[in-house]
Amino acid sequence: MLTTLAVGNYRSIRELILPISNLNVITGANGSGKSNLYRALRLIADTADGSAAETLAQEGGLESVLWAGPETLSGGMKQGSVPVQGTIRKDRINLKLGFAADTGSYAIDYGIPTPVPGTKFHNDPEIKREALWRGESYHHSRSLVERTANVVRARDSIGKWQVIEKHLSMGDSMFSRIADPERAPELLILREHIRSWRFYDHFRSDRSAPARIPRIGTRTLALANDGADLASAWQTIIEIGDKEGLDTAVNDAFPNTHVETSNQNGRFFLHFHQNGLLRPLDQSELSDGTLRYLLWVAALMTARPPSLMILNEPETSLHPDLLPALGRLITKRSEDTQIWVISHTPSLISTLSTGGANTIVLDKDTSETFVHDQELFNTPPWKWPSR
Repeated sequence: MLTTLAVGNYRSIRELILPISNLNVITGANGSGKSNLYRALRLIADTADGSAAETLAQEGGLESVLWAGPETLSGGMKQGSVPVQGTIRKDRINLKLGFAADTGSYAIDYGIPTPVPGTKFHNDPEIKREALWRGESYHHSRSLVERTANVVRARDSIGKWQVIEKHLSMGDSMFSRIADPERAPELLILREHIRSWRFYDHFRSDRSAPARIPRIGTRTLALANDGADLASAWQTIIEIGDKEGLDTAVNDAFPNTHVETSNQNGRFFLHFHQNGLLRPLDQSELSDGTLRYLLWVAALMTARPPSLMILNEPETSLHPDLLPALGRLITKRSEDTQIWVISHTPSLISTLSTGGANTIVLDKDTSETFVHDQELFNTPPWKWPSR
């Protein structure tokens, strides 16, 4: 489980260090930085998957996603008595991401490429520093695997440092080349945890939405990001997951209703049986809100719970009457999976808070994202590995 998330110099975030629990709700006004935190988590996941450089390129490149304000904001700048202006830079240009977790803590530092004659790839981000350690805040004595530029070192079985890679590409994470059971087993374990993270963001529900189209059924342990395999995921939960919990989640929102699947020449259909109707409705006939709710049920009731699930504004297109049931389902599933919910809907936030959620309210001051009411005493301990 993650206990701390740290982000530095990413979009509107100059530096945030957040306490994380089993169930977390990120809220705040539009433009406060909620989506930037979501993207930061995705970037960590893409780093473990080897696709971070492509993700940064899609966002406009490293220089486009860096904090655009001054390195330090004086009190006068924040109060408006002094114009916001650049200051003398003391630190290197960097984008830093990290987290503390019970399986190992990790941080990565992206920087501007060193100019190299004869190449036009001047905008490829370089990984200047990576570290994996035990405990909350980084300290060299607790470090297990460290990377500085091209060189990677790891502690052996007696705690002695050994160089295990001298020529790691500046664009590749340690997760890409070093994560194996012999040279760095801790890195392998952490990589697999990160790769299990699941992100769900705005399921489509229009007439041509993937979730409305019957498809060839295969055993599905995790609902796809676009919900295209909804019927297969549903049947998988019925067969090897929590069927009773699945039925409870449906009836909590739609009393006297049940959902089943059928197999017609290999294609799986979802059937929605509702009291008062003479025939069931299949997924192509459901209202937008009903379809979206069933998609969230299938995602949360997955037969193989991930270590972390991130839900971006799950209330979208749902009727307010469905939000308490969705909140109760999310709360129940957080007993098995760490969940991160980004929302700005009071009724959903209230239900999750009643269920014991860790609520983080984001705000902005001088274009910088910060946590409302966060002070030194309630900020988790954190130290970035230096280059």
